[in-house]
Amino acid sequence: MTKGPQEKTVRAIVVPVTPFQQNCSIVWCLETSMGAVFDPGGDLDNILKAIEENDVTVEKILITHAHLDHAGGAHELSKILNVPIEGPHKEDLFLMESLAQQGEKFGLHGAKVFKTDRYLENGDEVKVGNQTLGVRHCPGHTPGHIIFFHEQSQLAVVGDVIFQGSIGRSDLPRGNHEELVNSIVNRLWPLGDNMTFIPGHGPLSTFGQERLTNPYVSDFALGIEREISQKVKDQEEEQN
Repeated sequence: MTKGPQEKTVRAIVVPVTPFQQNCSIVWCLETSMGAVFDPGGDLDNILKAIEENDVTVEKILITHAHLDHAGGAHELSKILNVPIEGPHKEDLFLMESLAQQGEKFGLHGAKVFKTDRYLENGDEVKVGNQTLGVRHCPGHTPGHIIFFHEQSQLAVVGDVIFQGSIGRSDLPRGNHEELVNSIVNRLWPLGDNMTFIPGHGPLSTFGQERLTNPYVSDFALGIEREISQKVKDQEEEQN
C-alpha cells in the first residue's frame, strides 16, 4: 500500500550513542516543541546537548526494547529531565532487569535498571505534544520489542526490527527469526511503502525500499507477488 505525501507535523533528529553507534532519536511536535527521546542507550551529555540546541521540551522517554544500547541510559535521563518512561512491551521485563549485568558484560558501567511507567501493547497510542504516535508489537529480535509510527508525517522509529538492507538479530536470548519476519511483513509493511523509518543502527530507509531490495525480507526474497517494476519506476520518478 502506497500513501501520498503528508504534511510534516513532527521533526526528528538522530544522536548516535554508545560504542554500538545506536540511533537514539529525538522526535518533537512542531506545533508545541514538546518531544520525546527514543532509546537513550547512553552518552547522555550528547543527548542533552541536542535537546538544548533544538529547543525541545522533552515530556517522556520511549523505549523500543530493553537491550543495553537502547535502554542503558533511560533511568538516568528520566531522573535528569524528570519525565516518565513508556515502553517497551512487558515481555522485555527480563532484559530490563538485567541491564546492569548487560553493561558489565560489554564494559558500559553506566547502564542502570529502569522501571517503566507504562508498558505498551500492540495498537496502543502515545502522545508527543499535539501528535499521536501508534504502537506495534514486533517480537523476534526481543520478545517485547515495539515500534512507534506517526502516520501523518510518515515516520517510524523501529529499533532493531529492520535496518537498511538487513534485519535484526534473532540469535540473542528469546529471539525468534520466524517471529521477526512475521512482525516485519504483518506489522510494518501495512504502514505503507512511503513510511520512512529510523532504525536502531545505520542510515534511514523506507519500507517500500526494503520491500524492493532487502535480501532478507524483500517481496522477491519471500516469494510475494508484486508489481516490482512499477515500484522501481515510481521511486525513480520521485527522485527526479
